[in-house]
Amino acid sequence: MYDVVIIGAGVTGCASARELSRYKLNICVVEKEEDVCCVTSKANSGIVHSGIDCRPGSLMAEMNLLGNRLMEPFSRELDFEFKRIGSLILCFSEKDLHKLNDLYQQGIENKVPDIRILDKTELRAMEPNISDQAIAAIYAPSSGIVCPFGMNIAMAENAAENGVEFRFDTKIKNIFRTKSGYRLTDENDTVIETRCIVNAAGVYADKFHNMVSSHKIHIVPRRGEYCLLDKMESAVSRTIFQLPDEYGKGVLVTPTVHGNILTGPTADDYEDKDAVNTTADGLEKVNMSALKSVPSLPLRKVITSFSGNRAHEDGHEFIIKEAEDAPCFVDAAGIESPGLTSAPAIGIRVSEIISGLLKPDINPDFKNTRKGILNPKKLSKDEYAALIREKPEYGNIICRCEMISEGEIIDALTRILPAKSMDGVKRRTRAGMGRCQAGFCTPRTIEVIARERQISQLAVTKSGGCSNMVCGYSKESIQEDKK
Repeated sequence: MYDVVIIGAGVTGCASARELSRYKLNICVVEKEEDVCCVTSKANSGIVHSGIDCRPGSLMAEMNLLGNRLMEPFSRELDFEFKRIGSLILCFSEKDLHKLNDLYQQGIENKVPDIRILDKTELRAMEPNISDQAIAAIYAPSSGIVCPFGMNIAMAENAAENGVEFRFDTKIKNIFRTKSGYRLTDENDTVIETRCIVNAAGVYADKFHNMVSSHKIHIVPRRGEYCLLDKMESAVSRTIFQLPDEYGKGVLVTPTVHGNILTGPTADDYEDKDAVNTTADGLEKVNMSALKSVPSLPLRKVITSFSGNRAHEDGHEFIIKEAEDAPCFVDAAGIESPGLTSAPAIGIRVSEIISGLLKPDINPDFKNTRKGILNPKKLSKDEYAALIREKPEYGNIICRCEMISEGEIIDALTRILPAKSMDGVKRRTRAGMGRCQAGFCTPRTIEVIARERQISQLAVTKSGGCSNMVCGYSKESIQEDKK
């Protein structure tokens, strides 16, 4: 029997696992996908929000502000990309200046540090490419950007190094109360027994909560569509928002930590929790709104588009507590934006709840640091040359767009939580994320995956399951056609 089972290996589940591994507990993370960071946590803006737009006094505001403060030391401990670049919230009309001022006052109430209102001249000096129609803006220097894949994987690897077990391809079907805790069954009728559950299941968190509690919650998938532009030096240097509306922060334009420009998201509510397709209307809305903020944005440089679902709870509030009528069932539900920013704080809150329930001893062997995949681009010329002499695979470039070497891919495939698919390699190394979108590097990446995992190239998948990259050998197909 486990002490704690965490449902979901996104940022919330992995942050909780990492913090709980500070204790002597038998912990298991169950995830329905083949890897960590496969659903909401992989398809978001990558923004570390300042907390200015959270309702004062809300748990969302508390977690946002604490998560923002923790992000810098957190990124150093776990070795993932984070940059504190600041953000601007634009106002385009004199009649909306009162809304901008109200938002500023809310930020003051939330104790967001160093915010100020800029006039048109100050705004243009800070961001020359901002629309001439913008007449004022709130500047929040504490805002930042992060690699959501890198952050999620870092937390998971650190948790695993501290003894947390991960079970992938495990889709929970039912949860039952028992005398000693809970019994979970998956689609294969495998039984998992645990004393406590942490419900970090994203858009499915209401489903699991409602299995054990009579106090029902309801989560709507709020789909957001995005466009990713090729790397460029001159567009914007800060995250650019527009005044938020009832659906959230609106379409933004932001640099990424890797040098691209990201635009989006839309905000459309659906009942289908798995609907993550993009739409022509949605992408057009993203483009038009982005151009309102930055008219010179080169939309011809869009290299891919994607969408993701946010877990919007009806009350628009984080639910992080033990269920009232389900002892030791701890919800981390309704974690929509600013969920990524809040993840370090949410992990701490969950661990405090669980430790209060189970009274565990401290783990004396806890390691709070983790080293990420070696990035040769951060080495000096002499250091890189020495690395290639020692390990020639680092001189074999597989992905030309992002200059990713065979050595980096091998590292991704042999870590404590290894990549098992093309997408797993992509999230860990960026191989296939460049302007050609894996057009050139796919065959070579398949070869490396098959060789290192000692499987047939026919068994290599895009994202686990039945998503096989290769369906057969061409010469065999030709021979079959001749018969």
